[in-house]
Amino acid sequence: MARIEVASADAPFRERLRSGFGYPLRGSGLATCVALALIHYLGLLPSYIGVLASMFVWTATWRYAATCLLHTANGYADPPDVGVDSGDASAWGLTAIHLLVVAFCVLVIVFYPHALLPLLILFALVLPAIDMSLAFDGNMALAINPLNWARVIGAFGSAYLVPVAINGLLAITIVIASITTAFLPQILALPLFAFAYSYLAVLAFHLMGVLIHQRHKRFGLEPEAPQLAKAVGQDADEDLLAQVDALAGHDPMAATSLLVARMQNRVAPTPLHLAYRRLLQQQGFRDGLLVHGQIWMASLIAQGEAKRALGVLQECCGIDAHFIPDDPRTCRELADLSARLGMRRLALHLGRGFLNTWPRDTDAPHVGLLAARLLAEEPEHKSEAAQLLESLACAWPEHPLHAEIGLQRSRLARTP
Repeated sequence: MARIEVASADAPFRERLRSGFGYPLRGSGLATCVALALIHYLGLLPSYIGVLASMFVWTATWRYAATCLLHTANGYADPPDVGVDSGDASAWGLTAIHLLVVAFCVLVIVFYPHALLPLLILFALVLPAIDMSLAFDGNMALAINPLNWARVIGAFGSAYLVPVAINGLLAITIVIASITTAFLPQILALPLFAFAYSYLAVLAFHLMGVLIHQRHKRFGLEPEAPQLAKAVGQDADEDLLAQVDALAGHDPMAATSLLVARMQNRVAPTPLHLAYRRLLQQQGFRDGLLVHGQIWMASLIAQGEAKRALGVLQECCGIDAHFIPDDPRTCRELADLSARLGMRRLALHLGRGFLNTWPRDTDAPHVGLLAARLLAEEPEHKSEAAQLLESLACAWPEHPLHAEIGLQRSRLARTP
């Protein structure tokens, strides 16, 4: 399970505000804003299809922003992935509120255009109160009650002006977009406006979530992120590392035993593995480092962290020049990666080791071709490349790569 980044409710709001401007541009936030901006092109489709597509995109925009509010209020530091539900009913309520506001603004533009600016100012002032009330009360009737707005604004004090200011920027963005789209080609203006609007929507909702998170005790809320981090043992791992550091100086064996007991129970994060390797190095346990390297590489490959696994491999090769992974799949993946990264010597080492250890594995022709191409790049190794290709062709006459092996032999034969 990926590490859960938990935000501190005690962090000063000024600090959270400063970092908040980068929130929509991190991880899933940036990917979602870009995707929403591009999907707005569906609105250019003819007739009612374009209208329905636009409605869908606007719904998705507010739905994601609402999820960000609830995600932040629950103590998560990073934007949620698309499809993550954090208080599903409240998120849909928040989405519905903003879709109604957009629909109301459209009606005003059509029938009473001069009333648009005052209406946008009004919505900028009251929408944060409605949104935050719905987030921590979960009651639509209470959220739209004007008497409740005064209670919410009073609870947040001057900090309430921050989401109001962001909503004001949203309103200004709408006005600017209505002007600039008349001068810019629609195909260019549409995604620019959509990205700016999505960014500001996510930012506004995130900051409202920050306000709720910092005052969660006042509203009787219990943030989810710290509880989940505790449930998966994330904080326990940090406490364990502190114990290990305290023991490492005078009793490294006891510190090692603590880490072994932890890593046998479930998948361990990188800091625990690094601490374990430092302890093994401290005690001169060369074989232990190699055994752990095999285990950790396999775990990293399974988690999609092949580059980190390559670093572990290099460290192990520094201990034992003949070291290779003990699994053919791991060996092949790291050979391919090292070749792509231009680490020719390491790729050749893995290729030769693979062919010597698993000569009848079905991946042998693939790894053999990789090694032959690398060998053929240097004149002094062309004869070795030719011999390798000949042995592959004889050993695997029915393999799907047999034709490619023959082609590589022909190319090598024509090379002076």
